[in-house]
Amino acid sequence: MNDYKEVRLNLQPCCEDATDLLAQLLADVGYESFVPDQEGVTAYVPVKTFDRACLDEVLRDFPMECEISVEETTVEGHDWNSEWEKNYFKPIDVDGKVVVHSSFHTDVPEAPIDIVIDPKMAFGTGHHSTTFLVINEILKVNPDGLDVVDMGTGTGILAILCSKLGSKEITAIEIDEFAFENTKENVSLNGCQNIRLICGDASALEDVRPCDLFIANINRNVITADIASYSRTLKPGGTMILSGFYEHDIPVVMESAAPLGLCEVSHSVRENWTVLQLKKNS
Repeated sequence: MNDYKEVRLNLQPCCEDATDLLAQLLADVGYESFVPDQEGVTAYVPVKTFDRACLDEVLRDFPMECEISVEETTVEGHDWNSEWEKNYFKPIDVDGKVVVHSSFHTDVPEAPIDIVIDPKMAFGTGHHSTTFLVINEILKVNPDGLDVVDMGTGTGILAILCSKLGSKEITAIEIDEFAFENTKENVSLNGCQNIRLICGDASALEDVRPCDLFIANINRNVITADIASYSRTLKPGGTMILSGFYEHDIPVVMESAAPLGLCEVSHSVRENWTVLQLKKNS
């Protein structure tokens, strides 16, 4: 049976940094997916690997000062595709230009660019606001003929979009092995022949040739920690698209980006999430 433990963790006080860090620590001990919100995070782990003592140890050693309350329930195994369709992964329609949907969706809007994504996990965060924002930004940039890097590719949506828009060569990097395998399936599902997949972190960029467009839809902490590697992989005059953080985080991101010769071109906001477009000095 593919039963899961749903572990609800309420944080007081709660902030994005705390939920990001908690999710990272839980991922290190086997938790597969997370749904963050303004009050905390809901985490999911297979029942067969759930260990309450291990969870208590993570919470006891949590380095940020906040109170964390825990509620756990068992979610019985059933048709996870139906669960995704009902609650987590809705078709994404970007202004009638791009539609992202799964093969199990039955009511899909028509659009010139159609991307099929089949998620292979029980639950997922599905930050549709950032996905929507980055898709829109890619459309503005028009990656036709460009070499692209998609850092933290996840299910591969953005890399696949660039392929369908005519990008020359796309390198898609994902640190999570489970998501990496899912990305390979999705790339094949969409018939994309020009996407090079790498399982790894920002250190993998050492073997990637400089690109014209660099995309990272991850989170603020990872981006600010790795942005120097991102910049080294971007050609002078190239464009960087960053998302996965809130509008009020832009000054923090720019504090790391500006010394690298990365200048803000524009940013857009949707439900407090933002996408930031940067240009690297020639």
